Amino acid sequence: MARKLQTQANGNLTPSVIVRNWVGGEERDATGGVRFDSRSASNQVDVVGTAPLSGMEDVEAACRAAAAAYPAWSATPAPVRGEIVGRIGEAISHHKELLSKLVCREIGKSMKESRGEVQEVIDTAHFFQSEGRRLYGQTVHSEMPNKELFTYRRSLGVAGMITAGNFPIAVPSWKILPAILTGNTVVWKPSEDAPVIAYLFGRIMEEAGVPAGVVNIVHGAGGGGAGEAILACVDKGLIQKISFTGSTAVGRKVGEVCGRNLQIPSLELGGKNPMVVLRDANIDVAVEGALFSGYGTAGQRCTSLGNLILDKPIAAEFKARLLKRLSEIKIGDVTKSEDVLYGPMINQRFYENFMKHFEMGKADGARLLTEKHGRITKENAPANFVGDPDAGYYVFPTLWEGVTADMKLSQTEIFGPVVTVMEVDGFAEALAAANCAPYGLSSSCYTMNPTDILRFKNGIHAGMTSINNTTNGAEAHMPFGGVGWSGNGTRESGVWVIDAYTRWHAVNEDLAGKLQLAQMDVDFGETKEPTDLSFLA
Repeated sequence: MARKLQTQANGNLTPSVIVRNWVGGEERDATGGVRFDSRSASNQVDVVGTAPLSGMEDVEAACRAAAAAYPAWSATPAPVRGEIVGRIGEAISHHKELLSKLVCREIGKSMKESRGEVQEVIDTAHFFQSEGRRLYGQTVHSEMPNKELFTYRRSLGVAGMITAGNFPIAVPSWKILPAILTGNTVVWKPSEDAPVIAYLFGRIMEEAGVPAGVVNIVHGAGGGGAGEAILACVDKGLIQKISFTGSTAVGRKVGEVCGRNLQIPSLELGGKNPMVVLRDANIDVAVEGALFSGYGTAGQRCTSLGNLILDKPIAAEFKARLLKRLSEIKIGDVTKSEDVLYGPMINQRFYENFMKHFEMGKADGARLLTEKHGRITKENAPANFVGDPDAGYYVFPTLWEGVTADMKLSQTEIFGPVVTVMEVDGFAEALAAANCAPYGLSSSCYTMNPTDILRFKNGIHAGMTSINNTTNGAEAHMPFGGVGWSGNGTRESGVWVIDAYTRWHAVNEDLAGKLQLAQMDVDFGETKEPTDLSFLA
């Protein structure tokens, strides 16, 4: 018999889900008894759910539950752990459409992108299911007789995870699934923008057979709340690994805490992602790539297009065609139409931060190409707007020109539907412009010239590069992460993430029955007098 969620009335809208923490296989409220509302980004009247506002006591309880579950889980054979991870993917697949609608409703992502996000969880689960049978170590030849050398991957312990709201289920799966596959247990603090999605993900993991205490979920705020408590638990010795997705500023603080505890965190941070369009590019394809990269999800991706770098011979045409496409797109309530390109800003804080960039651009001397700017209201809404513009934080798409590498506008990550145009003359200037920001997450180059493709791949300062594709073309079996201000070199996804959640254990097994000392008791034989080849001179 299917288990029912506890809900409460939500006016004439879909009932609100009563979210609870998930600790040691039990649902719990926060010890302080305080709760917060998660409202639909598309319609602030719609309370999608209420969730506990957790604090230090709740996080410590979750850490203790994870530590208690760790010995048995880490001793579970990796192929068995992999099968459980695979069942998570099957369960997600069973609920795919409903979960997609929930992502759409809670954070305001289009249905197309919401379905893509949920599919990425399924893909990730199936990938790591097979990795349970491939957690390879090595057998190494010894320099001593009757001695064998081995390397093993070992789990780390309790992993604390803090995730953002713009990818509320895909990014957590990138962290949680490889972590538990490799034998770790987890304490996860989801974004306060998407607690209902996180709660259902936890229920589905339990449904798939994840044992009690292996994954623990504590809801609440970041700074001053459950997120900060997770970092405090690193100092208390309760957490052996941190994985964080969020801003570069907070990532630095995470790095400081982990550094003083001699831990290596996984940091997936911000980006100012360049897209280069050279004069020989397919303009039709590049315009569509810029449109989706810069304005999909209302520009609220860490891989969203930031600096659009146009080769001068095609710059005027490209800007005109991009402006035309911006005039044609539908903006609005993503729950009412699948034709909407982008919906609202996820929350008021994102909206307010987005609005601040207009003063930055004016101070820099950049020029606005788009006519309408800022918040969309009933008074100024475009004719093809979908829904009630006053129900959420909806904003117009923004396009700047006249941007140069020394401007703050080209150096600063701006979460929102905004693209900054830089014009260059030829490949060398394009590459220099692409590398002008301190970030290095994603990048893109549109060209048909194989030499320029090679030069761009070799010269770009980024963790990820797309050729003739968008800045956000990540696939579940490829490494995801950046350099510079975008991360610390760790990677999510694919086989590469396994290094983040394991340590190498070197073992030597001596069967000689006597003491043998490497480097000291080794007989390499004797050399002989060299052969005289001087007659060949």
